[in-house]
Amino acid sequence: MVKVGVILGTRPEIIKMSPIIRELKNKNFFLIHTNQHYSKNMDKVFFKELNLPKPDYNLNIGSGSHGGQTGKMLIEIEKVLLKEKPDFILVQGDTNTVLAGALAASKLCIKIGHIEAGLRSFDRKMPEETNRVLTDHISEFLFAPTEIAAKNILNEGISNEKIHIVGNSVVDATIQNLEIAENNENICKFLSKITGNKKYFLLTLHRAENTDNFEILSDLVTSINKLSENYGKNIIFPIHPRTYKKLSEFNLIDKIKSNSLIKIIEPVGYLEFLILEKNAELIVTDSGGLQEEACILNVPCVTLRENTERPETIHVNSNILAGSDPKNILNSVEKMLKSDRSWNNPFGCGNSGKLIVDIVLGEKKY
Repeated sequence: MVKVGVILGTRPEIIKMSPIIRELKNKNFFLIHTNQHYSKNMDKVFFKELNLPKPDYNLNIGSGSHGGQTGKMLIEIEKVLLKEKPDFILVQGDTNTVLAGALAASKLCIKIGHIEAGLRSFDRKMPEETNRVLTDHISEFLFAPTEIAAKNILNEGISNEKIHIVGNSVVDATIQNLEIAENNENICKFLSKITGNKKYFLLTLHRAENTDNFEILSDLVTSINKLSENYGKNIIFPIHPRTYKKLSEFNLIDKIKSNSLIKIIEPVGYLEFLILEKNAELIVTDSGGLQEEACILNVPCVTLRENTERPETIHVNSNILAGSDPKNILNSVEKMLKSDRSWNNPFGCGNSGKLIVDIVLGEKKY
């Protein structure tokens, strides 16, 4: 029987791997969690919420520099792989966990399946871009979510035989879990309490290129305040720990806290966040995954970046790139609020988890 190792370490990986883990139930598999995310609300609680099995291995890596974190992961993952001797490992996305897992498996001649392969921002200043490119080039099975992603892989000289276009498992996860959220009385009460049953914008901000530069972060704070002023809407802001730290270091946090329309809240569980997304009038973010989820949920998205590895969202007009310039952001918000929400979801129909597991266990081609 084929033995599969699933390696993950962050909130988005838990979410996007959940359909695959469900499909592997009662199969010969084990789960490694690097604990790259170390905040309970951003990580551990998801396993319970999503009815997923507890990881077989918790590596407790935590935060650190890119090199230090990746190195620690590589050492600890290798120990587990030597013990378990899987035929395949599966990794998803573009984190340090993904690269470390792929490298460890590659050195041990274990086949690698990269879920969400082929995404490219074409910006090598982003650590995620390095992680996703290197992982694609050492993987035997590249599970591309779209034709665009598959073309990116082919353009880098990787054999077409390795590529499987399977859609994106985020669609599976969103469909499967939104119903759970909407039928959960406590989550509905949470939504009412946070929003006051008023229309709102949802904001997330965490990327280092935005938070670690004073001028950029200052422009973003100006833009956020302007948005609340122009539209008179509440802006719900589940704040990432590193973002709060940087806003405080740059003496910008009071400019947000003093605005009564900006509701800073602690990071929330996945189901709570999903219901916040679904009911938002607009999502403003620098997250890659939220660009996809907004598209799936038919909520307009404004992305606080100069580029995206999810160009499909731009092509179907569910998303716009606004960068960090306040004028561009305000213009982009106005445009997206007027947009027609009838776009077609380009990320598949919600069966990606089954397709991926069928390929890994039966080596079927899609």
